[in-house]
Amino acid sequence: MGDVKKEFVQLLANYGHIGFTFVAAIVIGMGGGIYLDQKVFDGRTSPWFTFIGLALGIAAGYKTLFEVIWRDKKAADQQKADAEKDHED
Repeated sequence: MGDVKKEFVQLLANYGHIGFTFVAAIVIGMGGGIYLDQKVFDGRTSPWFTFIGLALGIAAGYKTLFEVIWRDKKAADQQKADAEKDHED
């Protein structure tokens, strides 16, 4: 597999991971809130735990997004530093 193709597949996998984890965090948070509202508190607290779960899910999704961006930025900076070091030698 060529370098360009390999890089494309790696980027596609990375962005797919971001999208999947973002949506999964929101669905899990909202599902947990709905479960608490309907099953644990018999609908007495509806829709408050749903909103809280949704907010926590969105926050978890953004946290994951920023972690992936931060990790990729560090990796790109490391590659750039390595390339500059190799160029100097």
